[in-house]
Amino acid sequence: MEGENATNTDPAGPWTLVVPLKPLARAKSRLAPVAGADLRPRLALAFARDTVTAALSCRAVRDVVVVTDDTEAGAALAALGARVVPDEPDSGLNAALAHGERTVRAERPGAALAALNADLPALRPAELARVLDYSAAFPRAFVTDAAGIGTTFLSAAPGVELRPAFGGSSRARHLDSGAVEIVLAGIDSVRQDVDTGHDLRAALALGVGPHTAGRWAAGVCSPDR
Repeated sequence: MEGENATNTDPAGPWTLVVPLKPLARAKSRLAPVAGADLRPRLALAFARDTVTAALSCRAVRDVVVVTDDTEAGAALAALGARVVPDEPDSGLNAALAHGERTVRAERPGAALAALNADLPALRPAELARVLDYSAAFPRAFVTDAAGIGTTFLSAAPGVELRPAFGGSSRARHLDSGAVEIVLAGIDSVRQDVDTGHDLRAALALGVGPHTAGRWAAGVCSPDR
């Protein structure tokens, strides 16, 4: 937490972010009451585009690896500059993240890496940089979602296993695993993932990226539905 003594005084250096994305047809199922069957996958892709765009614009980020089997999403995110690898395990979120970690460290064993949710449409590069800079002082660290239950970000220093435990009450699991919870002011955009209409309203209030804003401006959905 903020003010806690660092356990590693050497900065980790440029970061690789691993971003998992399930096939769009299955993504963001809890937005169905808001968006409907047609818009829901397009919103999921817009969220991912804004997340990856912001991440690649962050000064602390070396590269972004997206783990997905969705060809449309893969092509769109590769066009932004992300590296896309197939979700070969196809065994859920944490397996996808572990696969991304193995892929990165097979090529760069000393990489500092972090898992980042793909549904952070309000993500700001400067806020992400603050989180990454702070994370560099610890073997593993994480950011709790805006609801205070889940996790949007988990880091692992060079030589440290990521050990992702995302999904549901992941804050408690990451705490139990020994990861340090990052409690910094002014990182709301790193915490605000979008699963529900309430989450979408909160993200819009923060200010979403151009891809999500474009969907919104088109008037094809309302988070108040």
